[in-house]
Amino acid sequence: MKIIKNKDIIISNPETRNFLADAYYPETNEKQPLVIFVHGYKGYKDWGAWDLMAGKFAEAGFFFVKFNFSHNGTTVEDPHHFADLEAFGNNNYSKELSDLGAVIDYFINDPKVDEQKIILIGHSRGGGISIVKTFEDERINGLITLAAVDTLERFPKEKALENWKNEGVYYVLNGRTKQEMPHYYQFYENFEENVHRFDVERAMEMAKAHVVIVHGTNDESVDVKNAEHLHILNPNSELFLAENANHTFGSKEPWTENGLPADLNIVTEKCIEFIKEKM
Repeated sequence: MKIIKNKDIIISNPETRNFLADAYYPETNEKQPLVIFVHGYKGYKDWGAWDLMAGKFAEAGFFFVKFNFSHNGTTVEDPHHFADLEAFGNNNYSKELSDLGAVIDYFINDPKVDEQKIILIGHSRGGGISIVKTFEDERINGLITLAAVDTLERFPKEKALENWKNEGVYYVLNGRTKQEMPHYYQFYENFEENVHRFDVERAMEMAKAHVVIVHGTNDESVDVKNAEHLHILNPNSELFLAENANHTFGSKEPWTENGLPADLNIVTEKCIEFIKEKM
């Protein structure tokens, strides 16, 4: 079966700014479930082995989309690097939810997509965003979280928070690129203004979609307790723990091998099986 790879599609979002998306799908006359991958903090659509994962989903008969959030630090001209740290510093959860909505709106109208089968896959912080979006948008009927957070309230504590307010910005070192990544105080203000909307726990409790929660037992960034908590909040969900897998399921940037890392391959097969069974 031939797989079509449509890279760097420009998505316009008047609420934020233009950003890029990729679509991978099999050449077929049948309508396919739309699977949208939502990257996490300091992530982007071309990071690590996400391309190989996209190909595997397409081979399984899905219309797979991955995209860059408009303010993730990449640009339309340079999608592989954090070339716009000013945009990164001005990112917030409202912008990410708006961008995700724009992606759904863009691809749901594609004649190759079965609009009755919309599935989100959210990694890390993107998992939290995907949970909130699944609760808000009734078009979404499948949710897969990969190493997801169980709260979006992930900010500096007390004195550090006070310093952030006074200085207007704090920086986080990107261990891979060695860039000092800015976070402007508007990020926290946006959270406070929308605290009920961004309540991941409530959204998980109320979500009506089919849900599978996937997490590595050796996740060094988001403790596996997050997954167990999400499962308790939504007892109808399925919990799948990948033994000894880390936060990115063995993937890293750059990924130079031809095949998926073993853990990510297991996880991808689990996700495919889940969608075929539930959708």
